[in-house]
Amino acid sequence: MKPSLILIHGFGPHGVWQWRPQISFFSNDFDLYIPSLVFFGRSTTKSLQRSEVFQATCIVKLLEKLSIEKCSIIGTSYGGFVAYHMAKMLPGRVEKVIIASSAVNIKKIDNDGLLKRANVEKIEDLMLPVTVTQLRVSITASTNRTLPYLPDFFLNDFINKLYLENRKEKLELLNGLSLGRDDTVDNITPLQQEVLIVWGENDQIFLLDKAAELKELLGEKARLEVIKNASHVPQLEHGAKFNKIVNDFLCGSDD
Repeated sequence: MKPSLILIHGFGPHGVWQWRPQISFFSNDFDLYIPSLVFFGRSTTKSLQRSEVFQATCIVKLLEKLSIEKCSIIGTSYGGFVAYHMAKMLPGRVEKVIIASSAVNIKKIDNDGLLKRANVEKIEDLMLPVTVTQLRVSITASTNRTLPYLPDFFLNDFINKLYLENRKEKLELLNGLSLGRDDTVDNITPLQQEVLIVWGENDQIFLLDKAAELKELLGEKARLEVIKNASHVPQLEHGAKFNKIVNDFLCGSDD
């Protein structure tokens, strides 16, 4: 029986798209579960809760429904917030944790810095773009690569399909974050599990110094791997390198 690996997506395109290089690589050795977080894909709720803690609770209930006794989890960006809380909730069930490009230790001042770097007024202009200009800024901030020119009609179609659905509720998710509300990290405590932190060297969403700080906060069981020439989506920018780092961690190799 193969071990279970839960892949938790961030804001933006659906989870399968965000993890496409990982699906083909890990599917031979792991049972993969790629849930859509609440208000992404076809996941929804009648609850008024909007925090990342609530998202974690929902996936925990999914694990129970699927009778998944043991698993490892990997979360990117917003999904890393969710993965951190899941690991705290299930210290005996979650075996290993991978936090990718995710400043769980974000402070209010970091949000202010992000807005200045991206030259946008509000976080939703970056995370939930509604114009072609906003989408181009979001893409530029998220990747280290120079992308080919894409016509406006293509990007407008991209916006309509990926960012306008459940937009009101997704805005509530951004505003409902429990992390990053002030300038302390007192709420971030070490996890009982082994933790791998993976970061792009040139991440402009969450700067590299946040990764080093997070490693210290998470304690002796945390290790940090930095991928050169990568930004906020190293799992897409350098899929093979990312996969090897994660696989070595999951399989216990230190090579």
